[in-house]
Amino acid sequence: MRRLIIAAALTLATVNVDAATVAGVTIDDQITVNNQKLVLNGAGLRKKLMFKVYTGALYLPSRQTNPTSIITADTPRRMVMQFLMGVDKGKIAEAWTEGLVNTPNASPEVKTAFKTLSSWMEDMEEGQKIVMTYVPGIGTTVEVAGKNKGTLGGKAVADAILSTWIGAKPGPGADFKKAVLGGK
Repeated sequence: MRRLIIAAALTLATVNVDAATVAGVTIDDQITVNNQKLVLNGAGLRKKLMFKVYTGALYLPSRQTNPTSIITADTPRRMVMQFLMGVDKGKIAEAWTEGLVNTPNASPEVKTAFKTLSSWMEDMEEGQKIVMTYVPGIGTTVEVAGKNKGTLGGKAVADAILSTWIGAKPGPGADFKKAVLGGK
């Protein structure tokens, strides 16, 4: 299992191409994950009250606007959160837990994975990123502030994580959801 995780981490290389900009943050138009090109589906700004908290970018094999189709597809995807201000790890962990509202009747496996995900969070500073990359058959590799924290297995877990952004009640809000789904 350890070899599989190390192999997955080594193949999750990113290639920079052209860029888009959200809240002053440069976001690549495409990346490569596990030797497959992913395109920027959309990028949004997470605001809390009047504060700009982070930019979020969603990468998929091709652009799509239907959240159900995106979630049910068993294809590689990447979610990137770049923080625009310092955020306490407790607040980030709390947001993951609250995001489970988008996965009604979450299995014990999914709930346990979210506890693990929450435990991997760190206090984030401006400019730092959380990167979550799902690869079918491997799981979701989580990188926090440049550190590989591990891989959460299972598509159900990957779908629950993505649902926190594009589910019925997205934690970052409806405007954010619209933006990562390619809307303006």
